[in-house]
Amino acid sequence: MAGQSVSMVRRARHVLRTRVSEHPRVYLPFARSKYPGPSPEVISRETELVIDGYTRCATTFAVYALQLSQPRPVRLAHHLHAPAQLIQAARVGVPALVLIREPQGAILSQLIREPNVTLPDALVAYARFYSCLLPYRDKFVVGDFEEVTHDFGSVIRRINARFGTSFAEFVHTESNMRECLDLIKQRGTLSKTLLGFESGVVSLSDLRREQQCPSHPHALLDAEEAWVPSAEREKAKSALRDRWQRPELVRARARARNVYETFRPG
Repeated sequence: MAGQSVSMVRRARHVLRTRVSEHPRVYLPFARSKYPGPSPEVISRETELVIDGYTRCATTFAVYALQLSQPRPVRLAHHLHAPAQLIQAARVGVPALVLIREPQGAILSQLIREPNVTLPDALVAYARFYSCLLPYRDKFVVGDFEEVTHDFGSVIRRINARFGTSFAEFVHTESNMRECLDLIKQRGTLSKTLLGFESGVVSLSDLRREQQCPSHPHALLDAEEAWVPSAEREKAKSALRDRWQRPELVRARARARNVYETFRPG
């Protein structure tokens, strides 16, 4: 019974966050208190670019790929996974990249990482996330998961064209991809230097200097943050696909898919 009560509380918390995180005036002050830095980072006067989206849509890859490509750190707001952050960017005119992934891939990946979230609740959350951003769609550049992870340079090019920025483009060379994925693997160390690099308050040279230090800690403090594709996760995702196909979820799946097709890049 105790375990069931914990699960019910966590589910209620997820449902509440889904709704509250759509409202900038309510959610952003709370987020600034909960996430004082260095990551996640909430939009502020110093923000040069917002990179965010529903969870499991390649936010971490996009953040590292962007920062690794620049001659100087870029002040990013990122990893909040809240529509409020993107709505605020649209309202105040801050450049923003909204990341999106087809719903099955995003949600099944989410359920592996967040086993206390139910599939029906995740489908609702996904659809609500992008539905409430639709009125601001022309204020964003939208990056689909496949394009972001395979041709992020073209996404940065669209950001520059849309907002008049001059961010350097990421090139998908073997060495660049290796460095990007290595940083993703290290994220679970919760290194303040690494997390500060994400937000643009630590330079790449300072990050590399720390990594070369013999006393640099390598132990994972949060294994969930060291998220990279693996055979084990693919096996777990495969097991979830039967649940995805349940008849009672037909309408919820259709709504999520429709929102995805409406919102993603043309």
